[in-house]
Amino acid sequence: MAFTNTPASDFVFRDHTGLLKANGSAQEQTFIENLIVESIEIYGQDIYYMPRTYVNRDTILGEVENSRFTQALQVRAYVNNVEGWEGQGELLSKFGVRIEDKTTFVFSREKFTSAVDDNAVLNVEGRPNEGDLIWFPATKHLFEIQFVEAERPFYQLGKGFVWECQCELFQYSDEAIDTGVADIDGIEAAFANAITVNFAAGGTGTFTVGEVVAGGTSNVTAEVKAWNSTDRQLQVYNRSGIFTIPETVTGQTSGAAWTSASYNTLNNVNTADSVDANFGFETADDDIIDFTEGNPFGSIGSTTDTTI
Repeated sequence: MAFTNTPASDFVFRDHTGLLKANGSAQEQTFIENLIVESIEIYGQDIYYMPRTYVNRDTILGEVENSRFTQALQVRAYVNNVEGWEGQGELLSKFGVRIEDKTTFVFSREKFTSAVDDNAVLNVEGRPNEGDLIWFPATKHLFEIQFVEAERPFYQLGKGFVWECQCELFQYSDEAIDTGVADIDGIEAAFANAITVNFAAGGTGTFTVGEVVAGGTSNVTAEVKAWNSTDRQLQVYNRSGIFTIPETVTGQTSGAAWTSASYNTLNNVNTADSVDANFGFETADDDIIDFTEGNPFGSIGSTTDTTI
């Protein structure tokens, strides 16, 4: 940088060409990123990031028919809402009360890479994925990522330093959740479709809650929700198929072995779903619709049928 006054003038000319242009330099970008990481560490919350694993995906329609969550990775995130949840809150609909709380979690890109991306297989590597879940321990809410904003704040500071994940409350639909975190795994036990399997007398052992049981003939597996040894009734969820009647059902951890006698897949005994009436509908419809009729529309086009 140089100052000149030649030829003599009433002002001093400053040569800006030699000035260090710090904006966008590697040192400045690293400094800004460190400030953002420190801010999130101070003002953020510990959350669990749960990557979604596709079990069965319709590649034609692009729909996920079945998925599971087997990891819960702890990472620091800043809750972007200071005045409460976003969204429409509690709504009374024809299907009951709906809670449409939404929020935005902000992750440091550096911390997300080291805590999540380097320790999990993401469907899209390098960033949070839409469809993945976030468990917020402070409120015990489970959120689903709906959109990931990559350009906020815009490029005033140079490159992007954060991921903004716009989330809404997760609506459980029979996904398998086995993360090893008790509070998270309890969601599946509370909301999954659970049935009761009745056993014949003469079995041995006691099934333990949470263990996997398997049918000896059908090879169907399920997880234990509850076991009533007095009535010989086993409540299971997350079934892989239909048990054979009769067959020996064995606990993979306890070693308990009992012979199945009966069960009904329409009776959802899950107490979290008190409005379930599948079995009632299946029974009552026989009084309304005649399912023995082969052609309920009649014999259209037949000139010999005089019963129309």
